[in-house]
Amino acid sequence: MDISSVFFALVTVVAIVSALMVVTCKNPINSALSLVLTFFCLATYYAMLNAPFMAAVQIIVYAGAIMVLIVFTIMLLNIRVDANKKGSHQIALGSVIGIATLLLSGLFLTRGKVSQPVGQITSELINSKGHTELIGKVMFTDFLLPFEVTSILLLVAIVGAVILAKRKLS
Repeated sequence: MDISSVFFALVTVVAIVSALMVVTCKNPINSALSLVLTFFCLATYYAMLNAPFMAAVQIIVYAGAIMVLIVFTIMLLNIRVDANKKGSHQIALGSVIGIATLLLSGLFLTRGKVSQPVGQITSELINSKGHTELIGKVMFTDFLLPFEVTSILLLVAIVGAVILAKRKLS
């Protein structure tokens, strides 16, 4: 077992534990901080896959900007922790969905096959031009409309959170 496999296993354990903490923490701020740790683990995976641009974007956009937005919304809406409100049917339903997801993931991992790369992007092209140029070219030509729609949806979510918070305060 080489050092990269040990590092991958360590990052995987941290990612799984932090993802579990996202859903099990009673305090929403602790849950958001656990999500930041999960995002950093995902950025580590990107770095291990030789995709440094995606790792940097993961940290800057998700662990930075999106988490600031989530924490701002949590603080703006003043979410109260009420641990005794969960009913047994909610816990049972969540457990069934979690076990089903785990079993399906195991089935896909054991019976699935890795697909071959498809398309015009080859490793030689990536090494000659670089990740950033290729991703930027595709994002701002082929995927410009979804990119702009996503930015509008984020703006609407921010405005909606502010309006909901103002109604609650008035």
